[in-house]
Amino acid sequence: MGYLVIFVVDEVEHCPQLFDAWEAIGVTGVTILESTGLGRIRRAAGYRDDLPLMPSIRSLLQTQEEHHRTLMVLIKDEETIDRLIEVTEGVVGNLNEPHRGVLMVLPVLRVVGIPGWEDGQ
Repeated sequence: MGYLVIFVVDEVEHCPQLFDAWEAIGVTGVTILESTGLGRIRRAAGYRDDLPLMPSIRSLLQTQEEHHRTLMVLIKDEETIDRLIEVTEGVVGNLNEPHRGVLMVLPVLRVVGIPGWEDGQ
């Protein structure tokens, strides 16, 4: 069985250091998504005084959202997960403190399409 590690990075400035730290411990193949949370959308949506007389849908939906990065990676063993958490906290700080990010580890029962992961390997 493998594991899916999902890390929502609160401050995108940490990403280059995170990528270097993860690669240094052998974690590669990271998928990176631009993301934001509902709370940030609501805060950013507030009152807008810059709307034109006849706004388009696009201009109505444009906000200056604060974005996160969501990193996803498959890991084969718990030791690597422990090292990944350690180096991640070395970059962003203690994950139990506010505004550091959220890291989740989920079991993966099967992976198809990645060499070496077939049949639960």
